[in-house]
Amino acid sequence: MTGIDVQRFGAISGLAVTALAGATLIGGCVDQANGGGAGSRDQITAVGSSTVYPFTTMIAEQLVANDPDAKAPVIESTGTGAGMKLFCAGIGAGHPDIEDASRRMKASEYKDCAANGAGQILEIQVGIDGIAFAEAKNGPKMQLTPTDLYKALAASPGGRPNTARVWRDVNPALPPVPIQVYGPPATSGTRDALAELILTKGCEASDPAAKPLAKSDPDAHKALCTRVREDGMYVDAGENDNLIVQKLQSNPNAIGVFGYSYLEENKNDVNGVAISGVEPTYATIADNRYPGSRPLYIYVKKAHLSAIPGLRTFLKLYAANWGATGPLVKRGLIAAPPAVQARSAAIIANETILDPAVLS
Repeated sequence: MTGIDVQRFGAISGLAVTALAGATLIGGCVDQANGGGAGSRDQITAVGSSTVYPFTTMIAEQLVANDPDAKAPVIESTGTGAGMKLFCAGIGAGHPDIEDASRRMKASEYKDCAANGAGQILEIQVGIDGIAFAEAKNGPKMQLTPTDLYKALAASPGGRPNTARVWRDVNPALPPVPIQVYGPPATSGTRDALAELILTKGCEASDPAAKPLAKSDPDAHKALCTRVREDGMYVDAGENDNLIVQKLQSNPNAIGVFGYSYLEENKNDVNGVAISGVEPTYATIADNRYPGSRPLYIYVKKAHLSAIPGLRTFLKLYAANWGATGPLVKRGLIAAPPAVQARSAAIIANETILDPAVLS
């Protein structure tokens, strides 16, 4: 996990769990949100996506820079799935205010939130990202398709155990370079998006029986299309995307998978890998030409807005910085279309609650 710079904020993610656990001890304090607030905790806490983490961290930096008396927010990079479990566990001082998410909340996750009294949630799209595939500057200059990636990474492409060892095994046009892909863990929203946007497309393009299976037997479809092999060809690199960049530099034949912002941040060290002939760039992700484009969200508990000092200001800072010429774009965020930005800003201004009917 990663935390806000210790020199500026005196908090690192290694201490973040301790901070949250300690907050649980003040559950007996006077509730500040009509039976569902966050007790007396006076700093913002956020968990979730490693992709959204740098953007939320930047807003935290601005919050403190604008108000020296403000307590530094504690931002944890836990992965979207793990963050959802923490976020949906309840309301009050022991539970996060914000969930960073590199995919939309699932209906099952909302159900958990509601069951634990955290059903009143703001869903705010903060921008767009792309699942970027990258290689070292001295890499083999790969050109891949979703079908190539499915055949290389799926546990059972076509229903048979995956025996591919080099890229040429999956496509004769590719080089005889060993398959070695460093990517996110199963708890990551980036992994979910990889499965949905890339592996499933490759699966259904290469196997005519796969698409009907999605309706007739969803579990079988998931096993066929999105279960990733576990024989060392795909390496779970954890939630530290910077570690993947380092691994690519030490292993030039490997490919890494992470959010576009990390590709942009490390463009002097790695190159983007074209998918279906399209390079991962700001422009191709913004107009959905790049196959891995996806929305990025933050989820916020309405009950905590009045209980946590600075939380409303934090959300307004997000809206003030996510434009096409704003600081978040300079850090690697892809600005959402103007209509999406306006809708998200209105959700913040009006504190509009998420309608769970839109979730799947």
